Amino acid sequence: MNIENKKTSHITAVLQALFVTFLWSTSWVLIKIGLNTNLPSLTFAGLRYTLAFICLLPLVLLNRTHLQTIKNLSSKNWLALFGLGIIFYTITQGAQFVSLSFLPAATLTLLLNLSPIPVAFYSIFNQHEKTSWIQWGGILLSITGVFIYFFPLSVDTIQTIGLIAGIIGLLANAVSSIYGRAINTKSQINPLIVTFISMGIGGILLLLTGIFTQGFGTLNTNQWFIIGWLALVNTAFAFTLWNKTLQTLTAVESSIINGTMLPQIAILACFFLQEALNLKQIIGISLVLLGTFIVQSWRYFPTLKTKRSQH
Repeated sequence: MNIENKKTSHITAVLQALFVTFLWSTSWVLIKIGLNTNLPSLTFAGLRYTLAFICLLPLVLLNRTHLQTIKNLSSKNWLALFGLGIIFYTITQGAQFVSLSFLPAATLTLLLNLSPIPVAFYSIFNQHEKTSWIQWGGILLSITGVFIYFFPLSVDTIQTIGLIAGIIGLLANAVSSIYGRAINTKSQINPLIVTFISMGIGGILLLLTGIFTQGFGTLNTNQWFIIGWLALVNTAFAFTLWNKTLQTLTAVESSIINGTMLPQIAILACFFLQEALNLKQIIGISLVLLGTFIVQSWRYFPTLKTKRSQH
């Protein structure tokens, strides 16, 4: 591939990744609309990911290579994918849906945007990665942003439930990020198969949990449309397209693009959910966005500089 084609392919991947983050950002608005019409939160989440799993079925079952990959999975592979399904879908997504039923979308997004920080601490203490003063500055910036956003702290009982669920979602998201990265780098399983199996396991378990604890609810046409759109477009299609962009984009570029979801969700929530932000909250979100980006991506910069010096 010549330089011009590489440049075009790179620009296309960036635009596709930005489109995916936009779709994922609209999910928060659609979820809040669904929750505001009394959709049971866990059942709602379970329906989304179970239907998304069903949407991915043709991509896997009609592909001989994918079928052969599944047949060749070891019991250790299945156990790992089962664990990822429970952590990333059943716990993380379930906690997020519950939290969204009590908190504004921007508040939960801010909490989840802190996920790179526990991941960074894990890397420091378990992988013995040296943390630069720049990264420590990023952690401090994020903590300051959270403090500014929530200060003065005044939450009622209902919001406390949402915050607890949000923190559980934050920690589970961090664990699933570490666990998922290990599976994708060490197992050499196709990313689509990883998504397909873990989503199927986690989504179905989440749906069963919701039905047994909250009931199925009474869904009208609009609610089914929201669930269907979230499953087909914002999950099955978006996850597949995102995995495709990862073949072209660097980790830093993906990190930057994924970080745009925080302001996107805040803007969409302001326009469509009337969740207006004051100046203090905007400053808090901005600091968290900047801090988490520094923590997540700074460790790649020396590598990039080395590569450039070799050309």
